Amino acid sequence: MSTQPDLSSKVHDLPHKPGVYLMRDRLNRVIYVGKARDLRKRVGSYFLPSKAGTADLKTRAMLDSVWDFEFHTVRTEPEALLLEGRLIKEYRPRYNISFRDDKRFLLVKADMADEWPRFRLTRFKKDDQARYFGPFAHSGALRQTLAFMRKRFGVLTFGRGVPTERELKSSTYQVPMKLAEITAEQYRERVEAGCEFLAGKSREALDALEVEMREAAKELNFERAAQLRDMVEDLKRTTKPMRRFTRHTLPSAIDPAADLRALRDALGLKDAPAVMECFDISNISTTHIVASMVAFKDGVPDRSNYRRYRVKTVEGQNDFASMAEVIRRRYSRILLEARERHPDAGEYSQETPAEALARLAGEEPDVVTLDENGNEVPRSFAPVRLPDLVIVDGGKGQLSAACKELQRLGLHELPIIGLAKEFEEIYRPASPAPLQLPEDSGALRLLQRIRDEAHRVANSYHQLLMKKRVAESILDDCPGVSQARKQALLRRFGSVERLRKATVEEVAEVPGIGERLAEGILAFLRERGGVRNYEL
Repeated sequence: MSTQPDLSSKVHDLPHKPGVYLMRDRLNRVIYVGKARDLRKRVGSYFLPSKAGTADLKTRAMLDSVWDFEFHTVRTEPEALLLEGRLIKEYRPRYNISFRDDKRFLLVKADMADEWPRFRLTRFKKDDQARYFGPFAHSGALRQTLAFMRKRFGVLTFGRGVPTERELKSSTYQVPMKLAEITAEQYRERVEAGCEFLAGKSREALDALEVEMREAAKELNFERAAQLRDMVEDLKRTTKPMRRFTRHTLPSAIDPAADLRALRDALGLKDAPAVMECFDISNISTTHIVASMVAFKDGVPDRSNYRRYRVKTVEGQNDFASMAEVIRRRYSRILLEARERHPDAGEYSQETPAEALARLAGEEPDVVTLDENGNEVPRSFAPVRLPDLVIVDGGKGQLSAACKELQRLGLHELPIIGLAKEFEEIYRPASPAPLQLPEDSGALRLLQRIRDEAHRVANSYHQLLMKKRVAESILDDCPGVSQARKQALLRRFGSVERLRKATVEEVAEVPGIGERLAEGILAFLRERGGVRNYEL
């Protein structure tokens, strides 16, 4: 009997991306199909030493039968769910319970043969000339989207047949406008607009909601801003185009080396960009405008070189000026570090900054420090170097702002592109027309991975700052706490959460805070019960 292979080393080749995985037995039969938000974390959890002792009987039996696995990456979690269902129905693995009963995802049906068409939910698509949209993996987000459509377009989204007299004459919770005031033809125009919205032509509505969300955040109406944020996310989930998977169109697994070569060829670079840096701006409100810089090395994230920025010199929501500031700060810092490490490098006066950095990367000085016993210990520095490719999240405006800063720094020859998210267009400094790569291009998938990672880091940093601001704003409502006392408390304790855990005596020690006020502050914070209800 052959020995079960060790698959732990294969796990390390999995990407941190959403996708599906297929477990196979010794006869290469598919015995289990699963989905994952993060393939490496999910599949890797099966092969942890502790798994055998804590897993249920079904999982232990499945793991005892696994001889190999394969995986397929997708763009989003909903796509992973759809592909999982497609593969389970195809292979009918013995260890899968879900989806084997032919469960189907939700569709939206608009029967245009009706005089007053309604948007209704269904799980079956018939050959009846009606218009169908979907499938949709997120049923909750879909229902929220239909509720938005009722208010936005004034269309019916449940019920059957011709509208009742009440539906025609009254503004109800379903349609907040009187249908009796319009004709059936005018109503059908609303239905057509709703169909276009479900088909993905939703940019105008999303932009309007995002503007309203920023205004609410600016006015410190965080509860309304959070509601609008959730609505925007639901609409994006519902209206984002979904791929339909068949046996011959499965998404391919990630191959960083191949994707780098494809990117080199697509952009006409001399060499594959081993080091890439991507910038993204997050400015949901003018309170905190932040940016992220993520680095990829050899096609995979290099998290030790990620950077986060708070934009300092820009007032208002100006993505172009914000991008210029961050580019300027990032690469002027690199040039400054190089000068500090190599103060004698100026003798090569004809070199550009980029040429000097390329030469100095292999000439880092030997630095010796002393350990606790006084012994000399050599210390190595990571070389100061420029990336092989700079990527900015945005189109012509962001790219132009970044290029101007690079020119001022003497780095005009540094390869740089802009990636506009709406149509995945690639903008280059010397080309007036954008470059569009095929959807299944490895080069495009690599750019999307680094862009999405930059977006994630920027949004996470922005949310962190907003939560801190919201938590601090609780003290604004506390009786007896002026702005000066609030700042003194935050300087002393660092955060509202630490203040809440302090004793009356500790709070009373803060200048301007006596014992009586300290008791009142702590009682106020206990009554509020935390900052969860205030978080954006």
